[in-house]
Amino acid sequence: MDFFERQRQVKRMSTRLIVLYVLAVLLIVIVVDVAVAFALGAFEAPPGELAWLMVWTSLLTGGAILLASLFRTIGLRSGGGKVARDLGGVLVPEDTTDLRLRRLRNVVEEIALSSGVPVPEVYVLEDEQGINAFAAGWSPADAAIAVTRGALDRLNRDELQGVIAHEFSHVLNGDMRINIRLIGLLFGILFLAIMGRTFLYAGAFGGGRDRRDQGSNPLPLIGIALVVAGSVGVFAGRIIQASVSRQREYLADASAVQFTRQPAGLAGALKKIGGLDAGSRLATPKLDEVGHMMFGEARAHSLFATHPPLVKRIQALEPGFDPAQLDALARRWQAEPPSGLVEDAAMGLAVGATAEQMPGPEVRQAVRPEAVVAAVGTQQQPADRRGGSLLDRIPPELLALARRGDTAPGLLFGLLLSEHAEVRQEQLAALRERHGEGAAADALVEAGRLAGLHPLLRLPVAQLCFPALRTHPIARRQDLVATVEVLSRADGRISVFEYALSRLLHRELYEATYDTPPWPVRARSLAQCRNAIAALLAVLARAGHPDEESAERAYRAGLAVILPGQAIPMTAPQQGVLALDGAWPMLDGLDPREKSRLVQAVVAVIADDGTMTVAEQELTRTVCGMLHCPLPPLS
Repeated sequence: MDFFERQRQVKRMSTRLIVLYVLAVLLIVIVVDVAVAFALGAFEAPPGELAWLMVWTSLLTGGAILLASLFRTIGLRSGGGKVARDLGGVLVPEDTTDLRLRRLRNVVEEIALSSGVPVPEVYVLEDEQGINAFAAGWSPADAAIAVTRGALDRLNRDELQGVIAHEFSHVLNGDMRINIRLIGLLFGILFLAIMGRTFLYAGAFGGGRDRRDQGSNPLPLIGIALVVAGSVGVFAGRIIQASVSRQREYLADASAVQFTRQPAGLAGALKKIGGLDAGSRLATPKLDEVGHMMFGEARAHSLFATHPPLVKRIQALEPGFDPAQLDALARRWQAEPPSGLVEDAAMGLAVGATAEQMPGPEVRQAVRPEAVVAAVGTQQQPADRRGGSLLDRIPPELLALARRGDTAPGLLFGLLLSEHAEVRQEQLAALRERHGEGAAADALVEAGRLAGLHPLLRLPVAQLCFPALRTHPIARRQDLVATVEVLSRADGRISVFEYALSRLLHRELYEATYDTPPWPVRARSLAQCRNAIAALLAVLARAGHPDEESAERAYRAGLAVILPGQAIPMTAPQQGVLALDGAWPMLDGLDPREKSRLVQAVVAVIADDGTMTVAEQELTRTVCGMLHCPLPPLS
């Protein structure tokens, strides 16, 4: 199942979630109506009075559920970090030096870069000793990944990588948006149980001391009815959680193995869950709200489990696995609990790894269009999993600068400083005017550090800066985006790299702040996007083909993929890549199936000559990023 098919499946799942929620609310309303009518003796009243009582009770009950769901959902608008903090999560600093935390952040950053998505916030649930993890957020721009202290201490690097890769699958496929929406919906359903306990308390202690007064007080009966209705809500909620979670976990496991290239890591994490006393259980009182989004089953026992049986998950990874092995592991670990860092040392795995040689900066690399389209929304990693991660290719001093909120802006500005002395002086003057002499000096120093950086690493280094920039106040973020735009236009034109950096930065910071793209999202058809598609393909053809004839041929190749049979002449946009700004609001509204065809058309244009330059790779990743189709690095 490719990324685009998964997006269609997520849309269908969202519809099913709403239908199940409505049915659960109707069931609860019926239970409350009957219980309230019985408590008030309304069944003996005239039919008209009974009907009015039912109507008002239904409105009050349904309204209470919907308002509670809305309240909880609004409270989660700030993104996945809010969910993690609500569960006791502690933010892991970008520049942490703690060995376990550094290992965790390295794994998260590696997978983010290899997936083409922003690096999420990282949290540790310090009070949870079971092995578990989750991803939460409305979009990759505001996502957070959290692991329990048990996972951090007990898993070795390969196992931790498998768990994190599993969670990234939920980020890439849009599952976490359903997860966070479900938290809000379940809170509304469970809210009635809270109200019921309140009514019981009020009836027991607020109804007077006279036994006859208490006997005529309906609050205890109403409270019992609401508690019963709340129990129905819990039951319905667990059915909903199970219905949207089980199959997704198998898919996420398969995606994690696709990334890590070795199922033993993920299988090892699952075995430790089965062999250790703490398992994957959570102690949080909010378990009913979040059980569906966890890596492992968070309850000790449940009639409606949110996850497939543990043994079946292991056997899907290791078909010959014997469940009896878990008993042997349990006995061994009971005597000596496993330590992830100790196992890493025994296997020769350090926190980092050895860098792999990159292709020369001017080499045009061969490209297969079908391979690029298949890579969208996946986690890619070189075959040598210990020596080839993109993170390992970036000099350590640049990584340290990118991870800190106070140094990331200077590094970002340094990436944009021109090699031409006259243009660079204009850029430095703009920095002095906007941010002071210190900012200009820092950018100049960082430009020197970046001088030998491989061109293919420029965009990944910039993207590593984005999480640190998210920590700044909103006004500061807006100022940084504006400054990047000024620096990019200092020479009167904008290069592909400058366009890629400025647009991806603006989109990510905007979505992290407002949880919506920088443009209104409306459903569009290919016919409505005809002109926007033509402009996009024309820009791509001009960017990658030096002469008019080859550019025209590449443009036609892309047009035949997305709009076959339509003769739309290629018109060279006067604004160059800036002409794409008007295309994004239209193209982002396409259906996932049509976005898939559009990406195929983009690759057909760029790969018409069979190769892809650095600029073409950056432009392809920008197109996919702006259309919310994350594309991993292609080298």
